[in-house]
Amino acid sequence: MPSIERARARGEGVIEAVRLGLSERAAALINEHPDFARGAAEIGLVDRAWLEDPTRPIRTATSLDVVQRFLERSVEKEPSLIAHLGLNAIQLLTVDVSDGSGEGATQRASIVFTDLEGFTRFTARSGDAAARELLERHHRSVGPVIRSRGGRIVKKIGDGLLMAFPAPEAAVLAALEVAETNETTLRLRAGIHHGEVTLLGDDLIGHDVNLAARVADSAKGSEILATTDVRAAMGSLPPGIVFGRARRRSFKGLDGSVAVCPVRRAG
Repeated sequence: MPSIERARARGEGVIEAVRLGLSERAAALINEHPDFARGAAEIGLVDRAWLEDPTRPIRTATSLDVVQRFLERSVEKEPSLIAHLGLNAIQLLTVDVSDGSGEGATQRASIVFTDLEGFTRFTARSGDAAARELLERHHRSVGPVIRSRGGRIVKKIGDGLLMAFPAPEAAVLAALEVAETNETTLRLRAGIHHGEVTLLGDDLIGHDVNLAARVADSAKGSEILATTDVRAAMGSLPPGIVFGRARRRSFKGLDGSVAVCPVRRAG
């Protein structure tokens, strides 16, 4: 029996080595074509995390996720698409009837809030048309980043965004990349928290959502702040990502204090 188990283990090891070799070659081949790789990751045909590390799952997005990301990207690139297809047709394509989740369902997620510092002053100085153009340009630049990390924009709140991600690592990397791709003249700040959220239509509500918003409000300048819950849920950190010293802060409307720390790239 031991010899059979050893033979089985060797066989499984060989199969895993072959699978990993194929995965690495496939990722390398796709990465040789950057435009295709970006597009495939953005709509979820492959995970961006897999392109960066082929030992990970090649794809975690569901078929519904792919359709939703594809439509979101298409509408960003061609806003008239809604008029051509009709809002009802787009809603029909994105209705999920495959699971039992729905209104009031609770799940764990990583929440990111962002906003542009000084947007109100910019609007007063430059006018509504310039402010609208700035926001449209900002949304076009951050949309691909968010989708490529498996996240979604839950809603736009003036100059801010509420985003949800299935994993804290994706939320942290996306927040950093959104800040790095910010092409506006205003500084972007962000707050990240990992916890339980409740689905309410297309919105997310709950204590942990409110906490993420407060963390973002407390950030200064181009700062990205995350709660220590985010750090704990991540386990090992992605290469080049640094969490600074945690400090406890109290937030209006929330009981007790919360430990938060700045997040940045090394160097």
